[in-house]
Amino acid sequence: MAMWRRALRHSLQKSCNGGDSIANSLFYAGQGLRFRKLEVILTTSIDKLGKAGETVKVAPGHFRNHLMPKLLAVPNIEKYAFLVREQRKIYQREEEVVLKEVPKTEEDKMKEYEAAAKRLDRGLISLRRLIKIDDELRSPVTKEELVPEVARLLSVNIHPDNLHLPSPLSSLGEFDVPLRLPRQIPPPEGKPQRTLKVKIRRK
Repeated sequence: MAMWRRALRHSLQKSCNGGDSIANSLFYAGQGLRFRKLEVILTTSIDKLGKAGETVKVAPGHFRNHLMPKLLAVPNIEKYAFLVREQRKIYQREEEVVLKEVPKTEEDKMKEYEAAAKRLDRGLISLRRLIKIDDELRSPVTKEELVPEVARLLSVNIHPDNLHLPSPLSSLGEFDVPLRLPRQIPPPEGKPQRTLKVKIRRK
């Protein structure tokens, strides 16, 4: 970041000293013209003006006295546009690395597990089934079938082993399927364990 800014500052100083007639004319073309504006590329997001990398029009005096000295913007010509694009690529890579390098603490993980356990305990999985005689289901509900329904309806990913269901549900009605969760996640107050409510209705 410091090297990029030093290179940009050196290039701008060279332009202001006459080393680059194109940039030099951009800096001063608007002098004396009240309503003429310059096209510049923002190197930093500025409130009410634009986001980093965007091309905007500003008054020559504002660019010369405020934006350029602080390297908040550069003239809209190819060599500066190239520098800004390279800067954005570097920043995006750094942001991705930072996000990947922030590990979750055990406390964060436990909070997520507890929140998921509460959603499971308070949620309801409702299914519709065709029946045979005496309200018997034509196709029993297995725990392998409940897993994707839990993910879809409650936004919680579980494993079939997290459901204690010795035999498939084969009739209409409401069922409390016991949940097998890590010991670190305590059951709700007043209940021996957490359960998943499953309601099977006639199709």
